[in-house]
Amino acid sequence: MAERRGLGKGLGAILPESATGPDMRELPVKSIDRNPEQPRTNFSEQALEALSESIKASGVVQPLIVRPAGKGRYEIIAGERRWRAAQMAGVEKVPVVIRDSDEADRLEVALIENMVRENLNPVEEAKACAALVEDLGLSKEELGKRVGRSRPQISNLIRLLDLPDDVLEMLEQGDLSEGHGRAILQVPDHGDRRKLARQAKNEGWSVRQTEAGARAMAESPKKGRGRIALSAEETEAIAAATEQLETGLDRPVRIRPKGKGLVVEIELDDLGQAIEIADRLT
Repeated sequence: MAERRGLGKGLGAILPESATGPDMRELPVKSIDRNPEQPRTNFSEQALEALSESIKASGVVQPLIVRPAGKGRYEIIAGERRWRAAQMAGVEKVPVVIRDSDEADRLEVALIENMVRENLNPVEEAKACAALVEDLGLSKEELGKRVGRSRPQISNLIRLLDLPDDVLEMLEQGDLSEGHGRAILQVPDHGDRRKLARQAKNEGWSVRQTEAGARAMAESPKKGRGRIALSAEETEAIAAATEQLETGLDRPVRIRPKGKGLVVEIELDDLGQAIEIADRLT
């Protein structure tokens, strides 16, 4: 699976081989339109520029999924970011897979059913979530309702795809769990993430032990002078508090040591959410 991950975290990474085989063709970028019913309208300019540079170097690796719109035009089902970035890169044609409208709906249903019914590993679940949220435009709240998970749980699953490929392979193969992956994400550096993952795998660490290792690694010796040392009981209390905050705020939360105290970090999508949470807490 690792060789198919590439730049894509979403639909292209989990489509069956048949979806990128004989049905794939190239279409002029100018003959393709965005889906007017796509809920997602805001795209990070910085991320688009980075993807555009990648497309200039390597082309569009993941095909767009489109449906016929009549008069020689096509509408995007999945892949609007790649379409926008391709335009920025000056690409004239992009690879596509053509599907009809009913098939697009079936694809969404199939992905959700796979998440609910199949024994997927965490990486497969993360890719399915990313496909539904980033490519097909489902909100995290709506997806959470359909698969019986909270919004923070969906966010945390998608974040797993930020791990290095070799660490993701450990999750795919069952050497590490989703909880291990979340713990490893606390370390900002990819090299340190690999080191921590290998140590957790080789020494059979629990999630709690991996979290402790992540804290020790994230806090350098210089930064760590005078910081508090957490006992196992305190670590469990922090985990419980994190879960309670995530449930109450419906957002991903991280609590970490800093100096002699603790820092609470809340992941937000925009300033409006920050204001809303501030109002709820005051």
